[in-house]
Amino acid sequence: MKHSTVAELLSQVKKQNEIEIKGWVRTFRANRFIALNDGSTINNIQCVIDFENTDESILKRITTGAAIHIKGILVESLGKGQTVEIQVVSINILGDSNPDEYPIQPKKHTFEFLRENAHLRTRTNTFSAVMRLRSTLSFAIHKYFNENGFYYMHTPIITGSDAEGAGEMFRVSLLDAKNPPLNDNGKVDYTQDFFGKETNLTVSGQLEAETYAMSLGKVYTFSPTFRAENSNTSRHLSEFWMIEPEVAFMDLEGNMDLAEDFLKYVLKYALKNNKEDLAFLEQRLIQEDKTKPQAERNEMTLTEKLRFVIDNNFKRVSYTEAIDILRNCKPNKKKKFKYIIKEWGADLQSEHERFLVEKHFECPVILFDYPANIKAFYMRLNEDGKTVRAMDILFPAIGEIVGGAQREERLDVLKEKMAALDISEEELWWYLDLRKYGTAVHSGFGLGFERLVMFATGMSNIRDVIPYPRTPQNAEF
Repeated sequence: MKHSTVAELLSQVKKQNEIEIKGWVRTFRANRFIALNDGSTINNIQCVIDFENTDESILKRITTGAAIHIKGILVESLGKGQTVEIQVVSINILGDSNPDEYPIQPKKHTFEFLRENAHLRTRTNTFSAVMRLRSTLSFAIHKYFNENGFYYMHTPIITGSDAEGAGEMFRVSLLDAKNPPLNDNGKVDYTQDFFGKETNLTVSGQLEAETYAMSLGKVYTFSPTFRAENSNTSRHLSEFWMIEPEVAFMDLEGNMDLAEDFLKYVLKYALKNNKEDLAFLEQRLIQEDKTKPQAERNEMTLTEKLRFVIDNNFKRVSYTEAIDILRNCKPNKKKKFKYIIKEWGADLQSEHERFLVEKHFECPVILFDYPANIKAFYMRLNEDGKTVRAMDILFPAIGEIVGGAQREERLDVLKEKMAALDISEEELWWYLDLRKYGTAVHSGFGLGFERLVMFATGMSNIRDVIPYPRTPQNAEF
């Protein structure tokens, strides 16, 4: 007989049927009641043992964390909190778990402790819910792009270019670290390295995605990216996943339309398909808020926050208008902001972004036409010569979640911008070729996947929404 999942059994209408199930023991009480979970749902199923007719040696091995195989009868439950339970006919221990050593005991654990046991933390309700939501969001992303005529592109992980121009990249090299070969200038001779040039782990697949958009029309990437930024905050990872669509013949307005529609779709999909996980995470946040000072509590529940994005039209505001609003707002005038907005050209911080979304407009916001000097070289320069066709999408509680732009399609302007920033034409000759052979307006955006998962789950630390976080001084597991 094929074994059923807990999710399947809890949704069954028909009772009194013989079943088989496999899973891990969450709790075992009174030598009779097993709470069993197999990861298919946040809910456990109760399995009731006839302990008088069960071998004592088996009973001793039914401990938290043990893997077991049960054959039994699915019946209507007389207990509270469940509609069905299993009357156990036979039980087989598949894998023992030493109760004196097993770290994930049925009690409250700190997230710090669970990060140290990341290989087992998905056996808790919180992390199983987070990772099921992560999986659902991943599927929804692919589903959206597939339904809208995009082609999935695998951009290279190892690259010789720095798409962001930040220089914070992980080098890929087989040269002797203690005694590397040097050239005539006394610098490391990367021509003798594996790839014959200096290479790094990618910070973005955008530039390569642009090349495919200019022949396939609509493409997207969904792949790992890497930043060697020495930052130990709750919002930064050294390895994370990025979603980056690129579309030919699409201007900034179309880019904003695409990003808004995309975000609403994937969040609506999660809201529909992970109701129990979201309900659990929402209750977790409500209970957590009770321990915080009033000023630090969430103003919206998790569901309200998701509906805030799904049900509202995103307000589109120029950077210049946003600066005027922020400069004249009470928190800025009364110096309540940590970073006071004094003049046009300031790089907005999370506190400014959240004020615009949560207090001023009370809806998601798209800021556009940013100062050129705080944005990347590939963004299209506006006619005013000082702003670029960039856009950022701002969400409640999190601030910026998407960054994108209309790309600079004019060869002469792109060359001038690269020269001003000392970016080598020789290194990006292939990128410039796109402007030589059939150039056209095109646009795209980037979404850090973990930032989206944080928003959808209400988790406050980015280390808790990726299976094995990579951060400075941490590459465990």
